[in-house]
Amino acid sequence: MSDENVFTVTERVHSAITMVEEARGVPLSASCVVHRGELLEILDQARSALPTDLDSAQQILVTRDAIVEEARLSADQLLAHAREEVSQMVEQTQIVAAARKEAQRIMDEVEAEAKHEREEIEAYIDSRLATLEVILNKTLDVVQRGRDKLQGVEDKHILSELAE
Repeated sequence: MSDENVFTVTERVHSAITMVEEARGVPLSASCVVHRGELLEILDQARSALPTDLDSAQQILVTRDAIVEEARLSADQLLAHAREEVSQMVEQTQIVAAARKEAQRIMDEVEAEAKHEREEIEAYIDSRLATLEVILNKTLDVVQRGRDKLQGVEDKHILSELAE
């Protein structure tokens, strides 16, 4: 998800909220008059940007899988390298003991590094998904409030026509 798309969606949602907040009130009611075309245009633009954000989140997941696979391959290479070093040191008992210690240290280091990288990747993905979740929830709230207000405006309009 690019920061520009997030800013655009957020900016458009804020613009819609501002439009509703600054709209002229209907006397004796909580309703207001909003230019439907302008509000719908803003909301449509925000909705159009959301699929881009969702595609970006999906790309982050694909990237995470590639990074995890790369870390696994790197770990396999480090393990193969450690095995080669151990086989070269087998000639003497002390060398064998030292080689086992070093191989274990390398294994622990590789596992710790892979775990650390995985945690960083998952934290990054989680934060990006959390941001997307917040944006989507705010957008849904704005849309629902807009729909509620529009329904309130239409009900008041029908009641005023009955009075005539």
